Amino acid sequence: MSFLGPVLALMWKDVLLELRTRDFVVPVLVFSLMTIVVFSFAFEPTPRVIALVAPGVLWVAIVFGGVVGLARSFSQEKDHGNLTGLMLAPVSRDTIYFGKMLACFVFMTLVEVVVLPVFIVLYDVADAAAELVPIALLTTLGIAAVGTLFSAIAVNTRAREVMLPILFFPVAVPLIVAAVEASSLSLGAAQSVEAWQWIGLLAVFDAVFLVVCPVAFVAVVED
Repeated sequence: MSFLGPVLALMWKDVLLELRTRDFVVPVLVFSLMTIVVFSFAFEPTPRVIALVAPGVLWVAIVFGGVVGLARSFSQEKDHGNLTGLMLAPVSRDTIYFGKMLACFVFMTLVEVVVLPVFIVLYDVADAAAELVPIALLTTLGIAAVGTLFSAIAVNTRAREVMLPILFFPVAVPLIVAAVEASSLSLGAAQSVEAWQWIGLLAVFDAVFLVVCPVAFVAVVED
């Protein structure tokens, strides 16, 4: 509890701040919904085309929208002078990381609770809904883990809105590829056993990121 308590307190602090400002959920939600709706008019929704195109549309919407929100993760702390206070708090640096990461995960999950049903209805992929849920959760966890680290790095740069995607996407490419492949197999294959192999790969990526990113975060904030 000495570790979990401060983590949950930091997460709750970000939740309360989001309820007041709506700087994360609203921009991500609008961007993701607009992307999915616009692309739904761009091609004929046959099963083969949906299996090829729809997973890319889904993850472009969520990942690019997530980067917009992640850019605000530490910039709010920096702009309001709270970052120094966090560093002076009597908790370990990885506690700060996990609190911020968990808040980002919660916010992106709330966005997906709205986005995924819209995606399923527009692209008529209700049969794949059960497999899309674990794919979305695992991918979101990886995005939050990597994005929290690079948001902390980018916040101290002059062009932080530009630096975050430059730093984030090269590292997150394996995660995004695995999410697209798993989603494509779920949408297009009658027997989607291979999709669960990609889901397992997503879990491996998450495990690696959740070990490496907190260690890197400690080094970043100490410098």
